[in-house]
Amino acid sequence: MSKNHTWPEDGRGRVPFWVYTDPQVYREEIDKIWYGPHWLYVGLECEIPNVGDFKTTTLGERPVIMVRSGVDEITVVENRCAHRGLKFCQERFGNRQDLLCPYHQWAYSLRGDLIGVPFRRGVKKQGGMPADFDPSANGLHRLRVEEANGVVWATFSDETPSFREYLGERFWKHYTRVYDGRKLEVLGYNRQRIPGNWKLMQENIKDPYHAGLLHVFFVTFGLFRADQKSAVDIDDLGRHGILISRKGEKEQNEVTADMRQFKSDLVLNDPRILDVVQEFTGEETVGMITIFPSVILQQQVNSLTTRQIVPSGPGAFDFHWTHWTYADDSSEMKQRRTRQANLFGPAGFVSADDGEVIEFSQQGFSPSEDEAALVTMGGREIECTDHMVTETAIRGMYDYWRKVMGYA
Repeated sequence: MSKNHTWPEDGRGRVPFWVYTDPQVYREEIDKIWYGPHWLYVGLECEIPNVGDFKTTTLGERPVIMVRSGVDEITVVENRCAHRGLKFCQERFGNRQDLLCPYHQWAYSLRGDLIGVPFRRGVKKQGGMPADFDPSANGLHRLRVEEANGVVWATFSDETPSFREYLGERFWKHYTRVYDGRKLEVLGYNRQRIPGNWKLMQENIKDPYHAGLLHVFFVTFGLFRADQKSAVDIDDLGRHGILISRKGEKEQNEVTADMRQFKSDLVLNDPRILDVVQEFTGEETVGMITIFPSVILQQQVNSLTTRQIVPSGPGAFDFHWTHWTYADDSSEMKQRRTRQANLFGPAGFVSADDGEVIEFSQQGFSPSEDEAALVTMGGREIECTDHMVTETAIRGMYDYWRKVMGYA
């Protein structure tokens, strides 16, 4: 536990600013959370369809390679040569028969086993590796991997339970509502760096209170608003959450009187972005899942996206958006999902607002780390609700965070 820090007396009602700013706290988070017993989002299975296909990404701060090592096998290894520690693969995607470090050409199988060391036995009886050198003990660091209905997850810890157990049965049901086993297909990518602490992104999607006030597009066109039927669900440990809502209409009423962002005169030149089709079971049109700590699984009307969080110091994170569709969708539905993806991403009609307020939050925290944020909307309890005027899921996440980090 970092020295000199104590949690505010108000317990669940306050979050101290130092959780967002202290470099030592951040280092402890990387070790205890990102490299601890948690599943981390790696990518979609459909991104590497053929044997030898790979994708590089970063989990916590460690670069990794997700590679299809067999027809029905996906391997995730650290992108670091066992010889001199190089991040040897610099491409984002590609296909290889083996994994080769360019420096001294140490070669690894697609499963990360060391299969080639040039001059291992020397040249003309000179040099070479020691007689006790064991290739089997010098492969790439391989992570535990699970693929769950088209999504690839990895963990650095042997103590992490199965992915389904990690979610819990209630969240497994939420997860499989959209990730139901149908084949997925990528529509496109966005990437951005947001100058704010990584937890602020988790908070943002656990916070329905802001969504009906900050976002002009949501409020005005009724995509996500406080007067709509909605709910917040939290897993038993408080770490995962989902915001559920049902789309309304563009209408002015007694609730919108408190929403300064409601723009009754705002009109769309091309209304097809709101061409929404009900496609999932139930009446909900929104299901925003936060899986702690690394990803948000977005279903916002017909827009389907994974949003991966990659921390980069206490004051910044990279945000990787992968917009996807079902492979067997009609061309009309694929086009609909692509249009609606314009609501999100770095310049999205909605999500650009979130990036800005996260940056503004970090600017407010940094000079005053002994102060604390207030998270008492809806009370101090941590409980599932059938409305969105609450910060209960944020309280749940910090209740879990404090236990993992030793501030309980």
